[in-house]
Amino acid sequence: MTGDSLAPPRLAANTTDSAVEDAVRRAQAGDVDAFGMVYRVHAPAIHALCRRMLGNDEDAREMVQDVFVRAWEKLASFRGESALRTWLHRLGVNLILERLRATRRDALRFADDPGDLPAAGGTLDRRLDAEIDLAAALDRLPNGSRMVLVLHDIEGYSHEEIAAMTGIAPGTSRAQLWRARRHLSRMLDA
Repeated sequence: MTGDSLAPPRLAANTTDSAVEDAVRRAQAGDVDAFGMVYRVHAPAIHALCRRMLGNDEDAREMVQDVFVRAWEKLASFRGESALRTWLHRLGVNLILERLRATRRDALRFADDPGDLPAAGGTLDRRLDAEIDLAAALDRLPNGSRMVLVLHDIEGYSHEEIAAMTGIAPGTSRAQLWRARRHLSRMLDA
């Protein structure tokens, strides 16, 4: 869990489910080394989630660290009613949404004019290079659309679950998803 790089560790090929479960129990009892194993096993998936939702690798690496700091603080509350991966995923989504809300609040608080607000994802009418990939296209989506698309199409949440997590209506989630798919289609067809 320590080191110079903030890049997520690679999944240990010889890690078994029972070894991870044992590591979780030991980590809940305060074993830092056991938590390191939990981190190594789950950090790649959490990094992928953060990267897709935040749109850039630097913020994603920072958020992975935040997720695992919060996980360490709250690990005693993990009761095992769901898989640890699910618990960590939900914790990550909540922290990401919290950061996005705070960023938006700060932008609104310090903007003198609504025109001063940064564009959420850049202009969508620019034609993209022929070699664009899905990750680059996702980065160009407005934050709300990207968030809903990732949560629904990639992570598998229903519109009702997305509404509960983000505080938007299920209909708004559906509309954001429709817009995101339309924009992606245009960008990838360009």
